[in-house]
Amino acid sequence: MAWDTGRAFNEGTAVGKMAATLGPSGWWQRWRRRLSARNGSRMLLLLLLLGSGQGPRQVGAGQTFEYLKREHSLSKPYQGVGTGSSSLWNLMGNAMVMTQYIRLTPDMQSKQGALWNRVPCFLRDWELQVHFKIHGQGKKNLHGDGLAIWYTKDRMQPGPVFGNMDKFVGLGVFVDTYPNEEKQQERVFPYISAMVNNGSLSYDHERDGRPTELGGCTAIVRNLHYDTFLVIRYVKRHLTIMMDIDGKHEWRDCIEVPGVRLPRGYYFGTSSITGDLSDNHDVISLKLFELTVERTPEEEKLHRDVFLPSVDNMKLPEVTAPLPPLSGLALFLIVFFSLVFSVFAIVIGIILYNKWQEQSRKRFY
Repeated sequence: MAWDTGRAFNEGTAVGKMAATLGPSGWWQRWRRRLSARNGSRMLLLLLLLGSGQGPRQVGAGQTFEYLKREHSLSKPYQGVGTGSSSLWNLMGNAMVMTQYIRLTPDMQSKQGALWNRVPCFLRDWELQVHFKIHGQGKKNLHGDGLAIWYTKDRMQPGPVFGNMDKFVGLGVFVDTYPNEEKQQERVFPYISAMVNNGSLSYDHERDGRPTELGGCTAIVRNLHYDTFLVIRYVKRHLTIMMDIDGKHEWRDCIEVPGVRLPRGYYFGTSSITGDLSDNHDVISLKLFELTVERTPEEEKLHRDVFLPSVDNMKLPEVTAPLPPLSGLALFLIVFFSLVFSVFAIVIGIILYNKWQEQSRKRFY
């Protein structure tokens, strides 16, 4: 760090004046107390920032800051994982908590496991960093099947899509380690791809999800001796997926898709499955950051909440969109007027019944 000569000169002058006024012993005591107070204030501020773990950190060159959201994050020693009501994360299937990682599936045939966050995410812009490891005894193309990272409406629903349900609603990012399609020449596996679904699409296993993927890239992630990371960023309806799998601590682009519309209130999770071929699929950490991004008034109008996932310029089969949830006042008014209408109908029915009885008696006499 460069030395500030002007500041040094001013502070030296101040010390000289104090020495002349207070004498050889008094000036040093006063200056030492001043330095101690200043250093103590700085140390207290540093401890507060480190202890909170929630301080903002600027990302990139623009006005974008990130905040770690602990309720959606997971790291060692995995104290928030379990089946209790106070747990933030739930395990499913063959998933197990180990000391250094959470194993979704072991290197054994026909296993299936998942890890799901119990808290729905209502963030507008976010970034999910995934630290994972895939390894096993299988040789080339004799291992499988991979893992998936989810942001979906439903959670804890086992199924055939990397251990999760088919026809899901939301976003799926797949780290596919085994090529199912024959004559696979255009791409090298393992392969990362992404899919947005409104509940109408099925994942095509025979074609490795090609008909419905938004994009993808090759990612050699098996049996590496260094850490592997994946980041999913969703900002201003712009989906970006990057990876750090070369041991260089640098993000490399994989998928970038504009016009992705994801509802708020969905759940984060990760899952894996093995069949005749297998691998160890481990998750070391999941860290979710809230991103604060400036928006123009025009962007605020365009980026309103949606109720079904979709992608601009990509035709998805139409499904009936769910109605927005009713507010407390609207629900009260509906119940109130329903009761009033019911009472009114009962009163009218009683009056008509009494008149009918009177007419019946007159005919009888």
